Amino acid sequence: MDTLFFKAALAAYFAATAGYLVSLVARRVVMARIATWILGLAVALHTVHFLEMCAERGLNVAVNLFEAVSFFAWIVSSAYLVFQLRTRTRVLGAIVAPFAVMLMMLASLGAEGTLAIPDALQGRLVPVHVTLSIIGEGLFALASLAGVMYCIQDRQIRRRRMGGLARYLPSLGDLDSINHAGLLWGFPLLTLGLIAGSVWAKTAWGGSQWVTDPKTLWSFAVWCFYAFLLHQRLAIGWKGRRIAVLSIAALVVLISAFIGVNFLSGVHRFT
Repeated sequence: MDTLFFKAALAAYFAATAGYLVSLVARRVVMARIATWILGLAVALHTVHFLEMCAERGLNVAVNLFEAVSFFAWIVSSAYLVFQLRTRTRVLGAIVAPFAVMLMMLASLGAEGTLAIPDALQGRLVPVHVTLSIIGEGLFALASLAGVMYCIQDRQIRRRRMGGLARYLPSLGDLDSINHAGLLWGFPLLTLGLIAGSVWAKTAWGGSQWVTDPKTLWSFAVWCFYAFLLHQRLAIGWKGRRIAVLSIAALVVLISAFIGVNFLSGVHRFT
């Protein structure tokens, strides 16, 4: 992959992370605003990086693990910036930006080149499957990160620490709204991505070997977990701390599915 704008974006993600951490320590809203603008710059640079990739090889923006992780970081950061425009959640960036940095650091391990993929993985449905799936998972991740900060703020309130950090963190209502929106929008996108992947896999391989692929099984586990969370929110009325805690657990499953299974043998392994 081209590295100029990727490296510039990584540097900006680092700068945004530093700005958010300073804002937490100093408890200055103005620093969070500056950090948010820097995060916006990081996303813009990252966007140019992907546009260059698309100009070079079409819509295949994630043909190996490293590029998929990079795209994942871009989705999480972009979605956060969109949501924070409608909610007072700039400080949530103190969790989102470091998360993006960790993903980008992993992606940087493969920034100097692109790994070849089999011809079977170059079908027209592949970009659809990959793009929709990663967007859906990125929204799920944002919902989970909002759940992390929800638990932090809820703990402050339960201990009656209404001054200091509690006054600076986003409201529980805004964090719960982001969690809700992430689940609501992420689920149908992941569903469509999995459907596209299933159709493509059936066409490419036939038979049923792809059904027992580790990545397929873990992706289905993620889908079921978030389907349960969305059902409990919409049908049962769960919200607040209960959903936040389960969202954090779901994030562990998501990361395991997204990264961990690539170290197992299977058709989804990028080698």
